[in-house]
Amino acid sequence: MASHVPDFFYKEALRLRYVARSAFKLVEIQEKHRILKPGAAILDLGCAPGAWLQVACQNLGTRDQGGVVVGVDTKKINVPGDHTDHRVKAIAADVMKIKPETLAAMTPEVKITYNVILSDMCPSVSGIGFKDATLSAELGSRALELALGFHPDDERDSTKKVNGLLVPSGSLVIKLLEGEESQGFPDYCNKYFRSVSWLRPKASRSTSREIYLIAKGRNRCQT
Repeated sequence: MASHVPDFFYKEALRLRYVARSAFKLVEIQEKHRILKPGAAILDLGCAPGAWLQVACQNLGTRDQGGVVVGVDTKKINVPGDHTDHRVKAIAADVMKIKPETLAAMTPEVKITYNVILSDMCPSVSGIGFKDATLSAELGSRALELALGFHPDDERDSTKKVNGLLVPSGSLVIKLLEGEESQGFPDYCNKYFRSVSWLRPKASRSTSREIYLIAKGRNRCQT
């Protein structure tokens, strides 16, 4: 017996030619928060199988408006043929080890870096709640580190200029597994973003503990 009975979002993904039902999670995030803009530079961490690449590209506007979507995943994936164009790139790499300079070099103008960073990364679930939530928090912390330029556990040296990959006024989306380990993320992000909120997308399975942190409007002054 199949582990999951095909549901509305699964069927809609097939009908609309998305590679996975997870596309509708980003669709809902976009409908509620409008973080994806025409011509933007978007970084998608944990991009396999490519559904978020599709949705991100759909929101770039026309080709002459420019923009780029860069996907990173430990799995090598082919960019889906539907809903994408030449502005979408995907590389196989370990997000925990990849250098920020490598990711910055994939934007049209290195000095601009990214308007939006999406992290749909999730650890291999073991079924042990605390362990899974801890690993998820580590992935979320890495997304923050890439965005801000320093790790949440590090004491910030106020004399050192740190940019990170996310532009001022940019937005960050992080998937986390609910648990004690995820509770500190909103308070931390409130120091660096104008607006921070949680969202549990309708497309998330009822048995899933996943929840998305939406941090909008990175502050220009990082103190």
